[in-house]
Amino acid sequence: MAHHRFASPPPAAPRAQVSRRSFLGFVIAAPTLVVAAEMTTGFLGLAPSAAADPLVSVPQTPEIYDLLDALRDAARPTANLIRIQVNRDSTVSFDLPRSDNGQDIIGYAKIVIAEEMGLDPEQVIVTLADARPELLFNQLTGGSSTVFTTYTPIRVAAAIAAGRLLNAAAAQLQQEVNLLTTRRGVITDTLGAAIPIGDLAEIAASDVTEPVEVLLKPREEFSVIGKPRNKHDQRAMVTGAKKFVTDLKIPDALPTMVCRAPTLNGTVESVDNIDEVRRMPGVTDVEVVGTGIAVRAATFGQCIDAIQVLRAQWGAGTAEGASDDSVLEQVRAAQLPLVVPAGVVGESIESEHTFYFRSGSSLETNSAIADVRAGSAEIWGPAKNPIAAQGEIAKILGLPVGAVTFHVVQGGGSFGRKLFFDGALEAAEISQKMGKPVNLMWHRADDSRVGRVHPLCTSRIRAVVAGDKVLSFEQRHTSVSSEINPGLGEPITAAAIKAPLANLTFSESVFELTQVAHYDFGVSTRLLNEVDMRFNTQSTRNIYSPDVTAARELMVDQIAEQMGKDPYEFRREFLKSDRARGVLDKVAEEGDWGRSMPEGTAQGIGFHFEYKGVSACLVEIDCRPETVNRPIREGVTGPRVTKVTFAIDPGLVINPRGIEAQMMGGINDAIANILTAGLHLQDGYFVEASWDNYFYTRQWNTPIEMDIHIVDSGFPEPGGIGEAGVASTGAAVANAYRRATGITPEYFPIHHKEPFPFEPKPVVPPIPQSPTDGLDFTF
Repeated sequence: MAHHRFASPPPAAPRAQVSRRSFLGFVIAAPTLVVAAEMTTGFLGLAPSAAADPLVSVPQTPEIYDLLDALRDAARPTANLIRIQVNRDSTVSFDLPRSDNGQDIIGYAKIVIAEEMGLDPEQVIVTLADARPELLFNQLTGGSSTVFTTYTPIRVAAAIAAGRLLNAAAAQLQQEVNLLTTRRGVITDTLGAAIPIGDLAEIAASDVTEPVEVLLKPREEFSVIGKPRNKHDQRAMVTGAKKFVTDLKIPDALPTMVCRAPTLNGTVESVDNIDEVRRMPGVTDVEVVGTGIAVRAATFGQCIDAIQVLRAQWGAGTAEGASDDSVLEQVRAAQLPLVVPAGVVGESIESEHTFYFRSGSSLETNSAIADVRAGSAEIWGPAKNPIAAQGEIAKILGLPVGAVTFHVVQGGGSFGRKLFFDGALEAAEISQKMGKPVNLMWHRADDSRVGRVHPLCTSRIRAVVAGDKVLSFEQRHTSVSSEINPGLGEPITAAAIKAPLANLTFSESVFELTQVAHYDFGVSTRLLNEVDMRFNTQSTRNIYSPDVTAARELMVDQIAEQMGKDPYEFRREFLKSDRARGVLDKVAEEGDWGRSMPEGTAQGIGFHFEYKGVSACLVEIDCRPETVNRPIREGVTGPRVTKVTFAIDPGLVINPRGIEAQMMGGINDAIANILTAGLHLQDGYFVEASWDNYFYTRQWNTPIEMDIHIVDSGFPEPGGIGEAGVASTGAAVANAYRRATGITPEYFPIHHKEPFPFEPKPVVPPIPQSPTDGLDFTF
C-alpha cells in the first residue's frame, strides 16, 4: 500500500527567497507563433557555509557545483534552438530534445507549458525530437537532469508565447492586456468576449526573429505545477496500445536477432551450418556481423529457432576465464591508499564492502529498426544520446552525418542502459550487410550475459573518532571501469571550464560532481579509481551513489555505535543543513523510529544528498528464520523489507504523483541491490540468462507498506528525481540488516555466495528455447 503526503517545512528550514527578474527569449520568424528561450543562470545555493572550526567539513564539490550544473552549463549555448509553436487549432506543440523511457518527461513538459500559457496539459502536444546535431550537448537524457536543465528555458518560451498572444488579443478586443485572462486556450476580457489562441497564432507571429524579455509567473500563482496528475500515457501502457520500437510498422523491416558467443565479447571464427539455417522456415537472411551471427526471419520465433541450431566456432572474448574472485582481486589491488594514519590520534574505524556485478537491463531489451540504403540510413530507437548515436552510426556506415536520420522512440525503461546505443549500431550494421530493413531485438539472455552491467566495485572507509568528534572520514571507491562516454562524457567536458574538476577523467568527473558526505566529519575525502578490464559497463541508475552511500551510511552507524549514540540522533547532530535534517526528522517521526520490535527484526536509516535534493529513508526488515527460509520456486527469498518510510526534499515539485512513482521504483531497485540481485561471473561469462534467474525485487520481497513524503523547504528550482530513491533506501536496508542480525555485511547482494536456486541455462545455444508451459507456473 502506497501513501502520498506533503509535509510541512521544518521550522529550521526557512523558505529560500528569489527575487523576480526578467528572462530573455526570442520570437522566431515563422508563419505562426514560434518562441524560444535563452538559457540564463539559475539559482544554485544548497551548500553550507565553510566554518572556521577545523572539525566542520568544508563544502564538497557537489554542495557548490554538481552534475546538474555541469549539464545545464553545457546546454546553455543552444537553448534558443528549443522552440514552442502555437497551432491554429489552439494546441501548442513542443519537440522535446530528450528521451522518455517511462519517467514521463513528456508529461512534465506538458505541465510546465500549460502553467505559463493558461492551458490544460492535454492541449500541449509533446513529441520527442529526432537527433539534432546542432543542439550539441542539449539532447542528452541522463543524470536525473532533464527537469533541472529544461525547466527555465521551457517556462521562458511559454511565457513569451503567452505574452504575445495576450497582446494580440488586446488589440483584437480593444482591451487593456491586464484585463484579459487565459483559460484552457481561450483569452477572455471582462465583458465576456473571447478569442481562442489558435485564432491569434498568425497575428501574434513575427516576420523577423526578435528578442523579448519576460517575467515568469510567481510560484504562489501556480495552478498546474505542483498538482498531482496521472501519467499521461498510463492507459495506453496497461491496455497494450502504447507503441515501442519493435511495434513500429516500418515497411519490410522484418524481425532480426543475433546469435552471440558463449563468452563475453567473443568473436565468430567460422559458421559450420550457415546454408542449412538459411533454408529454415521463414528465414530470409543469415550474415556474420561484428557481434555474432545475425538472423532475419518472418517472426521472432523463427529467429530463435534458427539461433538454436546454429553451430559456430568462437574466438576468445575479452573476459576469457575471468570470475568474480579474479576480478575482485584486481580491483582490490587498485585501491588508492587511505591518507590519515590509523591509531595516531583518537580511534580508527575501518570497513570495506564489495558490490558484485549487477545487470543493467531495462524491461525493454535492446531494440532498434534500421533501414540502410545506398547513401542514406534511417534509424528508429529509444536512444538517450541520439546525437552521439547518429554520429557513430554514420562512421560505421561510411556516410556523412547528414545522411543518417535518427528517430527517437519512447522506450520501455532505461536506468542508464539507453545512454548506450549498442542495439542501434548493430541494427545499422546488419541492415547494411543484408541490404534490407531490419527490426532488431536482443533476447533477454543477451542483455543479461553480454549486455551492459553495473561494474563490480569495492568501497573502503576509514574514520578517525576522538570523543564526540569525527576528525576525518576517508572513502576510497574502486571499480571495474564504468563506461561514461559516449553518454555523460561530452557535456561534462564542455562544461569543465566552469567546474572544479582539474584534469579528471570522465568517470572521476562524474564521481566528483555527485558524491558527497553531507556531514561535519572534519577532513572528509572521497576518491575513485577504476580498472579497465574490458567489460561492457554502463552508468547504471544513480551510477556510483547506491554503493558509495551504502558503504558510507553503514560506517555512519558504526561511528554512532562507537560514540554510544542513537543512529538517528547522531545523523541529526552531524548533518550540515536544515534541509537534510528536515527529511531525516520526517522519516523518524512518520516511521516511528526506535519503536520496540521482535528479535530478528529491526529498523535501519539512511540519508543521501544529490541532484539539488536530499532524501532519507527508514526501513523495517524481517530476518527471522521463518521469513528468510520461506519456500519460493526457483526464487530468492531471504530477509524481507516489510515497511519503508521515505522522505525527499527535491526542490520545486512539478508533479507529486510522478515523484511518488519514481521513489517507489528506486526503493525496489535498492532492495534488489542490497538483498537479492547480482550477476555471477564464471569462466568469462555471466551465469544469469534472464529476469527469471536474475532476482530483482519480486512481489514476495516488495514492502507491504510504503509511505512516501515530499518535504517542501521552499527551494526554488526542481532538482533531479529519476534516481533519487535508490541510494538512501539501499543504505537503510543495509543498516537494518546489520541491526537485525548483528552482522555487518561484507558484500552485496547479501545472497550472492549462496547456491543457485535455479538450474543455470546453457551458453550453447546462447539463448534458451521459449517456454511453452508458462501457465503451469503462475501463482
